[in-house]
Amino acid sequence: MESELHSIGELARASGLGVGTLRYYDGAEVLAPAWVDPQTGYRWYRPGQLADARLLARLRRVGLPLAGIRAVLGAAPGSGEARQVLDAHLRRLEDGLADARRELSLIHAMIDQREQPMPTTPADLRLTVPAEELAAALDAVRFAVCGDPELPSLAGVLFEPDGAVLRLVATDRYRMAFAEVPAAEVPAADADVHAGVIVPTPLVDALRALLGAGPAEAALTLGGGLLRFEIGDHRIEGAALDFDYPDHRALTRLEPQHRITLAAADLRAAVETGATRTLPSGPHGADCEVTVLTLTEDGRLTVAADPAPEDFRLAVNRDFLLDALAAGQPGQPGKPGEPGQPGQLLLELGGPIAPLAIRTPGRAGTFSVLMPIRLP
Repeated sequence: MESELHSIGELARASGLGVGTLRYYDGAEVLAPAWVDPQTGYRWYRPGQLADARLLARLRRVGLPLAGIRAVLGAAPGSGEARQVLDAHLRRLEDGLADARRELSLIHAMIDQREQPMPTTPADLRLTVPAEELAAALDAVRFAVCGDPELPSLAGVLFEPDGAVLRLVATDRYRMAFAEVPAAEVPAADADVHAGVIVPTPLVDALRALLGAGPAEAALTLGGGLLRFEIGDHRIEGAALDFDYPDHRALTRLEPQHRITLAAADLRAAVETGATRTLPSGPHGADCEVTVLTLTEDGRLTVAADPAPEDFRLAVNRDFLLDALAAGQPGQPGKPGEPGQPGQLLLELGGPIAPLAIRTPGRAGTFSVLMPIRLP
């Protein structure tokens, strides 16, 4: 009998699996030998088991769990069960890679800050901004503020002075919103040293409530861990969040493959009435409704029910997309020298795994970015 079988050592050399590994998979009832010598306990394998051993070695290399390996090797030929197991494992790997990329982006930002510390904002940095434009900027970013108590560094809006503008940024890791407000700086000592501060959500909402009809300008004092906002006779103040904010600069330099201009009302109607899929792609893996955007042969953007795999497909969280459309405030006039296009949006698409940017023509610094969802 032994002349017709492979010894465990021969199978190990031919498959790339170690002898100890083969013993483990025997005990796990994944790859049992054809015969075990009752005197020595030595394992022998049929020639046909070499293919299973080589397949097993490859399944191990891609990290397939034991239950999945058992299912693949035990699947009936032609049943499709093995492919289903592998497809599900691939989705888990891709989701894990997306999470790892997000975390590594934050880690890179933390390393950059350690190696090239950003200067602190001077306590007497004082800015004046148009109250109406500050209100519009807050409305454009407020929807993206994170509400997860486990991510306190994102529980507010980043106020970042940058030359003649004040940039506002908000994110919950699944979306990010930007807005810019023209700002005039009140001269002060060391006023050329600028950095961002995170304004906590309650203070953001209190500030927005003061920016109704009233004075044309608001005064902001940032730095020293404290914040103060003055609008007419009203003043509110509080402490900034003492955290490092994620690096947002990479998302301001996207390189889209497609730029599509369309009516905001048409896109909103298509999203509200269009087909969706339910996928476990929301915060903490919760199910969410997903809208799939695709391009027609003539370059128009549509909401797809079931696009072919070879078609351009970009999937995003439906509710997040509707929030971004509402926050974009289409129809606002352009800035001086920039033509306004009432009711228009500019969508920038980079591919099925690239972020989606939603812009309003005439407001270059105000836009939102949605992270894509990988389709099964």
